[in-house]
Formats: sequence, structure tokens, C-alpha cells
Amino acid sequence: MLTKFQFQIAETTRKNRLDKFLYREINAVSRMYLHHLISDGKCTVDGRVESRGYHIKAGETIEIEVETGAETTVLSENIPLNIVYEDAEILVINKPHGMLVHPTKGVRSGTLLNALNYYLNFTEAGEPKTEKFIRAGLVHRLDKNTSGLMVIAKNPLAHKNLSRHFQRRLVEKKYYAVVEGTIKENCGTIDAPIGRNEEERFWYIAVDGKPAESRFQVIERFADATFLELEPVTGRTNQLRLHCAHIGHPIIGDDKYGGREFERLCLHAYKLFFWHPNGNHRLEFETELPEDFIK
Repeated sequence: MLTKFQFQIAETTRKNRLDKFLYREINAVSRMYLHHLISDGKCTVDGRVESRGYHIKAGETIEIEVETGAETTVLSENIPLNIVYEDAEILVINKPHGMLVHPTKGVRSGTLLNALNYYLNFTEAGEPKTEKFIRAGLVHRLDKNTSGLMVIAKNPLAHKNLSRHFQRRLVEKKYYAVVEGTIKENCGTIDAPIGRNEEERFWYIAVDGKPAESRFQVIERFADATFLELEPVTGRTNQLRLHCAHIGHPIIGDDKYGGREFERLCLHAYKLFFWHPNGNHRLEFETELPEDFIK
């Protein structure tokens, strides 16, 4: 059921983050689901879209539409996972392209979260592993058609610590990409703010958008394409795809931002560095290039 919430921030309301305020006021959904709604532009403050870390002010009006019921009962599905690493606190998985990370209004099954719910709570035979249901803690996302490494929290404390690491930019991610055309420079930085068109619901390069920075390094040049390593310094939605298109070299397979047709989006998160949520050691993971990436 789709429910519209509207909140008028009172003078007596103490200063708080947008996501924390909503999580306290709307107890029927998870914090991660609220994060998705905010990042997807489904929440407005006085008619404008803000980030989840925005500090609300007295007199402002917050509006958000939440689908209650469906989100709180994510199906558990026995979908194979490519697990790179696991311990008591975290999972590191290699997500295939074509898989959504989280269920949406139109897609309730076949997502990474469906697979994680099953893996963490049931054996291959379908028997419960634990008495208490374990919820996977998503701390970052990859687009449906982007493949690669993701870290998943297995308990609330790990989720809290990993989320803090992402917010403080202590997590490093590197991607492989194949873009159209030949890039002459061996390396460089793309600094272009990103905004969102609320009516058409797409992201674009905007002078008055939020700061966004990406680094690139050429690995190999082909006749009509370039193989790159990309590193997002900031973490805006669709950032790498937008930045490559902005410099005239869209990612192959990215029909949304001008890339030529291919059987998949040529973007793969191949390297991930982060501090373990218990804080005592730094982890580094790397995957090989997917077989269907270049032919």
C-alpha cells in the first residue's frame, strides 16, 4: 500500500538529519529503504530534493511516499551468490550484471537482497539456520547492469560502522570500464557537478548540482574504444556513467547516457578497499574481468 507522509518541522524539533528524522517517524519500513527513497528523489523538503544527511530546519515541510507492507516482507529466494569473503561481521560478494540490489515497486524477486535473505537464514535444504531472522545490511549499491564487488553487513553494529566509513570516504572503489572512442590522455580527473531532473527522473551534469569527481587511467586503447580504470572520489548516483558521457566517451552498453548497444554495460567494480567494521585491519579485494565484458 502506497502511503504519503507529510511532516511540518516544529520550532521545538531538535536539529537532526533527514534520514534519522524519517526513520524515527515512520517505523513501518527499514532505514535502508528510506535511504533508497531519498537518493531516488522520492522525498522532498519544501519541494526540493535533499540528501539523506541534510539537517532539517524548523518550518520546513517534508513529503515522502512510502510503500508499506511489501518492503518489509522481502522474499527469501535461493539464488546462487558469488561469495568472495565471509566472516562473522561481513560478506563480500561479486554481483552479476542484470541483478537489482533491492526490490522495487515493480520488482519483488530476483534481487540481491532476496538472495541474501535466503543465504543468511536458510540452509541449501531450506532449513532455518538461526532462531532470529538476520537482515542483510546494505551500505552501498551498484546499478542493476553494473557488476562487481559489494560489502554487506551481517549485523547492526557492522552496518553502523561500515556506513560511517562510507560517509567519511574511507572506502575506496575502482572500476573497469570500456568507453567509446580513443581517449588521448593517459590519466585525468573529471570534475562535473550532478543534478536531478525531478519531472523526467534522471540525473544529469548541472552547474548548480552536487559536487562530483572521478579519476580515470587508460589501461589499453583500441581502434574505436578505450579500456579504463575508473575511481569515483565522490559517490553520486550514476556518477561514472555520467562523467564518461560528459567527456564524450560514454560507457559501451549504456543506452541511457549515449553508449552504443552491447549485451551488457561495460562497467565492473573490480577492486574494493575498506576497514573491517571491527576497526582492527584493512581489507582489499579484487576480481577478474568478467568473461562477457569484452569480446
